[in-house]
Amino acid sequence: MPGLIRGVARTAVVAGTATAVSNRVSRRQAGRWAQQDDQQQQPQAAAPAPAPTPPAPPGDDMSNKIDQLKQLGDLKAQGVLTEEEFAAEKRKILG
Repeated sequence: MPGLIRGVARTAVVAGTATAVSNRVSRRQAGRWAQQDDQQQQPQAAAPAPAPTPPAPPGDDMSNKIDQLKQLGDLKAQGVLTEEEFAAEKRKILG
């Protein structure tokens, strides 16, 4: 009978250890996946669509275009606009 109890106890210890290790691995893996999801969502949330440019007043057309181009350049430098978006907005401003 003592051999049987020792075998059952050993089985319980092995099963308990395996369960604990499995749970720890699962939690660590879920944490890594959550970090990856957060990192993938941050760039998407950080780049809002650029605001439409207001129409130019009739008297100061050239300096207004220059100011708008400077603002577009700043947005592109900050990474808010892609190269394609920058080129499209520049075409709109320049006519």
